[in-house]
Amino acid sequence: MASPLRPLSSRLRRALSAALVTAALAVPAIGAAGPADVPAPAPTAPAALGAVDPAALADRYAATRTDIVAAERTAAAHGDRGRATALAAMADPARQFVFFDGRDDGRSGEVFGDLATARQIAVLVPGADTDLDSYERLRAGAAALERQLGDGSAVIAWLGYKTPSTKEPAILTADRADQAAPRLQRFVAQLRAARPDSRLSVLCHSYGSVVCGRAAAGLDVSDLVLFGSPGTGYDNVAALHTRATVWAGRGATDWIADVPHVKVELPFATVGFGTDPVSPAFGARVFAAGSGGHSDYLKPGSPALTGIVRIVLGRTPAPAGPGA
Repeated sequence: MASPLRPLSSRLRRALSAALVTAALAVPAIGAAGPADVPAPAPTAPAALGAVDPAALADRYAATRTDIVAAERTAAAHGDRGRATALAAMADPARQFVFFDGRDDGRSGEVFGDLATARQIAVLVPGADTDLDSYERLRAGAAALERQLGDGSAVIAWLGYKTPSTKEPAILTADRADQAAPRLQRFVAQLRAARPDSRLSVLCHSYGSVVCGRAAAGLDVSDLVLFGSPGTGYDNVAALHTRATVWAGRGATDWIADVPHVKVELPFATVGFGTDPVSPAFGARVFAAGSGGHSDYLKPGSPALTGIVRIVLGRTPAPAGPGA
């Protein structure tokens, strides 16, 4: 007779494997100063997104630019040239931010395209290790997506939460996602109120899909797109309690496939994010994501980007082939 402890032992082994895989991907930098150590003034621009007509947006973009410049000056006075340089680039008058807060790793929402007239709007939620110092990766993906979508569309790079680092245990739990989900829900609700006739999609990369899983029930959107996902923290699409169409994609060389898709309840935390979103058990509509790796989903010319563009436009993407 099999021991009743064997299933639990197997689950724990898989959870420990997940922790080891994560640890192997990043060696902690002991004693290094983090982005949160760089001071910044409190923002002066209104927190809530109001009207998005051209005049209102121009005023908001100008107000957030003032806040970015103030944060840049503070970073320079603090002696952090890297942060000051990053903020100087963000303060370019050609760039459009609907919100900005330079404190505690930084929060920002950058618009690509014309939000006032967009018929399709995509909100891009990033994963781990994304902050003001590493923001250009998120920006490049959002810009590539907006270019591919073309006229009549807008993309918002939503860095609205303190993302976990792959160097800390928070990457294995949904704690940061629990903090982020209400913020994402509020932002999307404000966007929906401002543009009630636009088609809204939320695109969730890596740990961002955990955020989207936590927020799903409160998001009034057409599509929820999970890519490079470690899981959502839920067993299946039905558990998300969303009316949105849920899509999932994973590149053939994405290392996230090697992270065990388990969820283990421990006395002090829940570790892991459960069912693989591209598995039949989860129940998402799986789209072809090509042969790319974890950072290649929004790479220009990639099958993943092509599929995501079709979803945002309300069209059907190419399905994933057998064995994908």
